[in-house]
Order: sequence, then structure tokens, then C-alpha cells
Amino acid sequence: MRSKWKVPHLSKSIVKHGIIKKKKQIIIYSRQSIITHHFIGKICLVHNGHAFRKVRPTIYMVGHKFGEFSSTKRRAVFKKRLKHGK
Repeated sequence: MRSKWKVPHLSKSIVKHGIIKKKKQIIIYSRQSIITHHFIGKICLVHNGHAFRKVRPTIYMVGHKFGEFSSTKRRAVFKKRLKHGK
């Protein structure tokens, strides 16, 4: 966790393209960027390594990182075994 006395980490691309231009959808590749009050109510597309996941930050998410809300793991799916004989 980042210390409270430090400035929240935001990548340069988010600041330049998202917050300054005030877009409704912000594309985020930097999962370690911290959610600030600027993102509340906007749709953020967070890249998880394979695809973009929609995240709509709320007031309770401020201070957390974008990566916490965009899972990179896939759910394991196991095939059922067919019973032979009947």
C-alpha cells in the first residue's frame, strides 16, 4: 500500500487523455493507478492482459487501485465425465 503522505500514483496517459479531456469512458492500461474522486461516475475500461473490463468507480473505491476490480485470472471449468454402461 502506498503511504498516505505521498501523492496518489496516476499514469501520465490517464492524466493527459482521461482527466483533462473529461471523457465519459477512460481507457486504463495501468492497473497500479489509484482511483481518485475524478473517476467517480465515469466508465473506466481497465485492461487485464487479455481484454478490457468495465469498472464504474464509486465513492467507496477511492484510494484503491484499478487492478483490484479487474480480475486477471480465469475461472477453472472442468468437464463432466460420462458414465459408461447405462
